[in-house]
Amino acid sequence: MTQTVHIEASPPIGQHVRRIAVLGLPLVGSHLAQFAIQLTDTIMLGWYDVTVLAGQVLGGTIFFVLFLMGSGFAWAVMPIVASAAASGQEREVRRVTRMAMWLVTIFAALAMPLFLFARPILVAMGQDPEVARLAALYLVIQGWSIFPALIVMVLKSYLAALERTQVVLWVTVASAAANALFNWVFIFGNLGAPELGIVGAALASLGSTLVAAIGLILYSWRATPEHAIFFRLWKFDGGAFARVFRLGWPIGLTSLAEVGLFAGSAVMIGWLGAVPLAAHGIAMQIISVLFMVQIGLSNVATIRAGNAYGRADGTDLRRGAAVVVALSLGFAAFSVVLLLSAPRLLIAAFLDPADPDLPQVMAIGVGLLAAAALFNVADSAQVVALGLLRGVQDTRVPMIVAAVSYWIVGMPLAYVLGFPLGLGGAGIWLGMGAGLGLAGAALSWRFWRQAAYAVENGQSG
Repeated sequence: MTQTVHIEASPPIGQHVRRIAVLGLPLVGSHLAQFAIQLTDTIMLGWYDVTVLAGQVLGGTIFFVLFLMGSGFAWAVMPIVASAAASGQEREVRRVTRMAMWLVTIFAALAMPLFLFARPILVAMGQDPEVARLAALYLVIQGWSIFPALIVMVLKSYLAALERTQVVLWVTVASAAANALFNWVFIFGNLGAPELGIVGAALASLGSTLVAAIGLILYSWRATPEHAIFFRLWKFDGGAFARVFRLGWPIGLTSLAEVGLFAGSAVMIGWLGAVPLAAHGIAMQIISVLFMVQIGLSNVATIRAGNAYGRADGTDLRRGAAVVVALSLGFAAFSVVLLLSAPRLLIAAFLDPADPDLPQVMAIGVGLLAAAALFNVADSAQVVALGLLRGVQDTRVPMIVAAVSYWIVGMPLAYVLGFPLGLGGAGIWLGMGAGLGLAGAALSWRFWRQAAYAVENGQSG
């Protein structure tokens, strides 16, 4: 992957900040709104019943693992479309977007058996039988939403790469609002509906995902007719299919390595009991809300790096990357202060004050958030570095770096700290942080070495 770089005068730093803000704020908002769907499930089920919440945490984790793995093909659309649009290759935009929809649909079909037969798998993994039963109830319904959810991810990547981020934001906000309403109706049995608990949460998530899919399909159909991404959608395009697959499968496996690290932590904390698992779920929701900002900045990094890569502008690539990294580190510092100064206030929002388990959940959750504050900066660094590397279509080496960092270092250390050394949930989180820190350092080094080489030697990639 080699191309000539034109060393041109890059826009001033202030202009980079403005461009990143215009592109990034709607993306950050859309990620927050998307995450609000899962967050709403957690808050409402936490008020409903702690054991039911534990079941949703476990089931939601399994769903999220497979969803993120399939999203690799969707995320591959973003750098390819950004680069193609910057270089005027409109036909390539259409080809890769259509074949990404093929790939995510195939992946969703392959994932469905794991959702439909989750209970024996979870029991075999050592989970509490009642928690496993509840998680399986959730997945039998929620699992079907992987089809529209992955199509949504493809269309979000396509529209974001074209810098049409406002519609992504508003469609996602509408979906989150629909989920909150559906949850209120079906979890608790309001407006004459039956009280369905965890099943109601799954139905709400499925319904809200369909709202988002319909909204983005209609917008893409009407607002971007020049690309005609749905025209002859049934026609197979082997070249574009292979290109999206080659770029997307390392992204998917990288995401699997990271989310698998967090899923593995949920499984290990599940060995400690339902209450620690519920505390873990609440702490994960809190840290994930903050992390959505970093994912939005990572997406901006991919798009801006992809544009510079398509124009073969190495100077703009480096300067834009420096601004994104600085903004990411600034927000990470704010997150650390928040997690260390107000953990009880944050956790209290997820639980009924009259719940008898509240003191124990609170005590465990405070320790987990303290550990999260330590690895928050490292996690932010690695996700933004991944975004930059994807922008220059470098995905295979980052996949290896992630796998080694998360699973050869992070997961074994999490087990050792959590169990043999007796630190429990906080030890598990500290072990995860070590893996994330190693990934952040290695991926950042790789990007800046590659970018420096591009500027100095007239190459990129």
